[in-house]
Amino acid sequence: MKFEHYHISPEIKKNLRILGFVRPTDIQFKAIGSILKDEDVLAIAQTGTGKTAAFAIPIIDRIHRYKTSKRAYGIKCIVLAPTRELALQIGEVFKSIANHTRVKVFTLHGGVEQDTQIARLQDGIDVLIATPGRMFDLIHQQVIRLDSISTLVLDEADHMLDLGFIEDIKYIKKMLKRRHQTLFFSATINDDIKKLAYSQVKSEAIRIQVSPKDKISKNISHFVMFVEMDDKRHFLGRFLEDHPDGKVIVFVRTRVRAERVAKAMERADIAAVSIHGEKDQAARTTAMQSFRDSESRILIATDVSARGIDVPDVDYVINYDLPEKPENYVHRVGRTGRGVNKGEAISFCSSEEKELLVAIEDFIRKPIEEIKVSKKGYAEVTSVEDRAAMDLKALVAEHDAWMNKKGRKKKAKKSKR
Repeated sequence: MKFEHYHISPEIKKNLRILGFVRPTDIQFKAIGSILKDEDVLAIAQTGTGKTAAFAIPIIDRIHRYKTSKRAYGIKCIVLAPTRELALQIGEVFKSIANHTRVKVFTLHGGVEQDTQIARLQDGIDVLIATPGRMFDLIHQQVIRLDSISTLVLDEADHMLDLGFIEDIKYIKKMLKRRHQTLFFSATINDDIKKLAYSQVKSEAIRIQVSPKDKISKNISHFVMFVEMDDKRHFLGRFLEDHPDGKVIVFVRTRVRAERVAKAMERADIAAVSIHGEKDQAARTTAMQSFRDSESRILIATDVSARGIDVPDVDYVINYDLPEKPENYVHRVGRTGRGVNKGEAISFCSSEEKELLVAIEDFIRKPIEEIKVSKKGYAEVTSVEDRAAMDLKALVAEHDAWMNKKGRKKKAKKSKR
């Protein structure tokens, strides 16, 4: 069945044609009808299968039709997302589908000044995509009112509930004065989180699972290399040198490691941008745009970004550090192999991470193929000469920076005189 045959607004059909959406994906086919019927939905589907459009299309269509029959004020739908990057990505999907309709969409998140956001909210919007922190700030300031809400959406619901947002969600639902629809969408969900999710939807809610036996897209090939922790930067550098045209996301465990890996690549004359929670929003947005536009082909990220990166042409995902939670492996590798594209996921596993690898293989229900490295090959990548060269570059860079700083101080003293 093509989107042309759906009972949705002509404006939305036109937007879908422009976006190249001809036929619905499995999750879209199963979810759109139920959402249009105002049913609660709890949906589980792999990353890259079009989950955002699955709820955006029917929500926009209903609001657009409602506003043709009567003048409507107030926010009709709130979409909650766990990270800024994911909120911005959802916002872009909503805006592209809502183009030329009567539906006004706005994305709200922290890391930027409130005044501009407040002014935009006061202009009147229909769909609010938000991260919880900033949204609750503005609710308490009475800038956001919830009395017109008819639909509440949780995207990446497992992460939202796992982060402890369940009480916030319950609070919002209590504040909703009218009967409302609740939609939960995620790529993974465990039994404990599933119970929490079920407790927040109507008993007759529609449960949808797409490919529940295979949590990961078949478009992705998976590999693991056994590399000691101190040697990972050398193997990453070699991989990036051997794949000069590839678009790569490198996932690390912490913010500190993200910066260290970026600097190690810089010392090896490999340009990369990094994104993590320590950076301000402007820097995060600039890094993402640079990567999206292929100005930078290497992005180093923490798990905070794993669910918010929707770039269709990512060739490789490198798990520089294995994730501590197996489900995060699914979200990380789902950044490649999206849609009909093929992708590769390569994990560097150190001796101390072998238990994490076992947990990941159990979770995805399949072994990960090993890329075997000979002792000679390992020694070549991690040779003393290579290390010495990298260390020398680091010393030169530090010396130059120190000299530049010293020179600036002398100039400042002269200017004061």
